[in-house]
Amino acid sequence: MTNIFRGAFILWVMLRNGLDELVLTSFKKPWLLRLARLLTLGRKLDAPRGQRIRQTLESLGPIFVKFGQVLSTRRDLLPLDIADELAMLQDRVPPFPSEVAISIIERAFGKSVDDIFVSFERQPVASASIAQVHFAVLKDRHGNPQDVAVKVLRPGMLTVIDKDLALLRMLAVWVEGLTEDGKRLKPREVVAEFEKYLHDELDLVREASSAAQLRRNMADLDLVLIPEMYWDYCMPEVIVMERMKGVPINQVERLVAAGVDIPKLARDGVTIFFTQVFRDGFFHADMHPGNIQVSLDPATFGRYISLDFGIIGTLTEGDKEYLAQNFIAFFRRDYKRVAELHIESGWVPASTRVDELEAAVRAVCEPYFDRPLKEISLGMILMRLFQTSRRFQVEIQPQLVLLQKTLLNIEGLGRQLDPELDLWHTAKPFLEKWLVEQVGPKKLFKELRNEAPRYAKMLPELPRLLFDFLQQASAKTNSLELQALLAEQKRTNKLLQAIMYGGIGFVLGLIVMQILVRVRLF
Repeated sequence: MTNIFRGAFILWVMLRNGLDELVLTSFKKPWLLRLARLLTLGRKLDAPRGQRIRQTLESLGPIFVKFGQVLSTRRDLLPLDIADELAMLQDRVPPFPSEVAISIIERAFGKSVDDIFVSFERQPVASASIAQVHFAVLKDRHGNPQDVAVKVLRPGMLTVIDKDLALLRMLAVWVEGLTEDGKRLKPREVVAEFEKYLHDELDLVREASSAAQLRRNMADLDLVLIPEMYWDYCMPEVIVMERMKGVPINQVERLVAAGVDIPKLARDGVTIFFTQVFRDGFFHADMHPGNIQVSLDPATFGRYISLDFGIIGTLTEGDKEYLAQNFIAFFRRDYKRVAELHIESGWVPASTRVDELEAAVRAVCEPYFDRPLKEISLGMILMRLFQTSRRFQVEIQPQLVLLQKTLLNIEGLGRQLDPELDLWHTAKPFLEKWLVEQVGPKKLFKELRNEAPRYAKMLPELPRLLFDFLQQASAKTNSLELQALLAEQKRTNKLLQAIMYGGIGFVLGLIVMQILVRVRLF
């Protein structure tokens, strides 16, 4: 019964905001549209459709706000105006009472808040759909109190989430079955993707471990600060971390007044992004201005501060190499290679004509080269690329959805900090260096070093294997069998020689190629 009332409320809010005009017009059942209009006579629907969708999701509560944020990344499914409006969704959620937060903390650690902290600020500094954050001072066993941030999971979230997810799954089935575009929109896949991200965010220990991994990865870059986790105080419902003190990155005037080099800050942001993506394959995938600050402390002046690690993107070695080659091909305007990569990877049908796909990609990208960032909209480029993708039946890769979202976040930050920033030329040297490292001797030696433990384990077994082989050979008394065995051994020796010489030639070829790449490739 509860689900029925909740479903009726959702439908009523959607109709109030005129979503029947956006959704029901494509339904296969015309009577649904007529019924919806009859029930909602007298509405004023002057606002743009994207704004009405955003307002609907905000009215339906935090789970639907989070769903809209995830949906905004699927620009392969949505028109640009709707995707842009959904990207504006922020977790403007009222905080839950501090008494509830304190009870959750005390239950998680089995201690009174006064036994854990020297002081605990009752008023949260931030409140989102999944959790809220309080500042505190942690008691230290060595007598050195630590300034910390305490993140507390919103109570009862799992029950609420499971109920709303069940409704979303039901709605997805309806949309897929009743609308003309249902199958293309893949609503059930989108809901499943959202469910995965949401359940990941509900485990704060997972978030803490992601932050720790990023902190290790970024330690040698000296461009970004990531809070240290206090593992004695990390539980699924509560995590305690180092308090970071900085200025929100969207307060540009304040940063300029403090003497921060804004153009350098913009370039550093690009470097951080590409380092996390292509070097590590492990990147912060929620880089909106609310999660990014800039340090004004003299020891770390001008460095980025990253916060909130609930959404992390990962890429395999194959994903990284494929993306790097695509970027390099784009930078060199080698659209034929871009088309070939799409076909080789299986992203488009093998029957696709290279020249047709090449021409389509060229038409999308060529107008945007050699322009400053203020004249380039990556959102527009992505929209046109997705239109091209649908024409050529490109399969959207789920592992790249977060990368696309993060790239758009980077564009927004770059545009705000330095409109003259040329994203292409800022990223190109990094990608060139990375690609050289992927095909050069360093990569070969690294892989050999990684395989060394396996080889070391096999080497002691070689004498025994050779002895067994010789014993078997001597046991064959038949001369014909012995001759055949010797002939086989001779062929094996020749094969081993060929492999050895080929390996030497391969290494020499890589060295020569490395030299040529450094001299002539770009």
